[in-house]
Amino acid sequence: MISTAEQRPVGPLLRQWRERRRFSQQELSDRSDISTRHVSRVETGKAHPTAEMIIRLADHLEVPLRDRNRLLLAAGYAPRYQDQQLDSAGVSVVMDGLRRLLDAHLPYPALLLDDHWDVIDSNAGVEPLLAGCAPELLEPPINVIRLSVHPDGLAPRIVNFDDWAAHLYHQLVARAERTHDPRLEELAGEVGARVRPSGGASAAGPVLALELAVDHGVLRLFSISSRLTTAADATLEGLHLETFVPADDETRRRFATTATDAGS
Repeated sequence: MISTAEQRPVGPLLRQWRERRRFSQQELSDRSDISTRHVSRVETGKAHPTAEMIIRLADHLEVPLRDRNRLLLAAGYAPRYQDQQLDSAGVSVVMDGLRRLLDAHLPYPALLLDDHWDVIDSNAGVEPLLAGCAPELLEPPINVIRLSVHPDGLAPRIVNFDDWAAHLYHQLVARAERTHDPRLEELAGEVGARVRPSGGASAAGPVLALELAVDHGVLRLFSISSRLTTAADATLEGLHLETFVPADDETRRRFATTATDAGS
């Protein structure tokens, strides 16, 4: 089925992406080396862009791959970028590699997330962190931002909840503004009702750490997010690895002890 966006002419769609990026026609012209006059004619429908021009403009506007396909379809061209299921043979080698990275990060927690922060996979280090969460929040697809801020999820155990929730919220809003994805915009509204979104998160140390209460103590972990920078598939483009690293010696010792106990 062709969506409403795909039924619109390509010119207005390109103008919409330019305005979302807060570029003037002159700025887009300077970045893409396409004359301002031609950019204007394309946006108003007076000139029909080639597929190569659409890709060129989309590159400078940082349009996600799935939306680039929509632009191409709107102009009457075939999509250029694959959009495969994660269990398809075409992406199996990539997925196997990502899952190996999850296991290589043990004993520390690591998750593979999609562009909505839904969990695609995780390693065994994540399971102990989820103790006490409501079963319905752990039904697939698990959304880690919803799980983190929900009163029946991790929220009651996050010692620095205001700072950590603000950090997650600002990440979510930034991605929603960049992609204009309706699901992300809806999630941002849901999360914004549960957190104090004003201002920026403050850190007591060199990085903002998640401080999570567990039996007999508090785990302090900072996160590192990694994305595929060479993805040519729309589904793979949205994936990112979220790995957690101990922020103090006590947390490191706790995970080392857990790993030793599990191996004995």
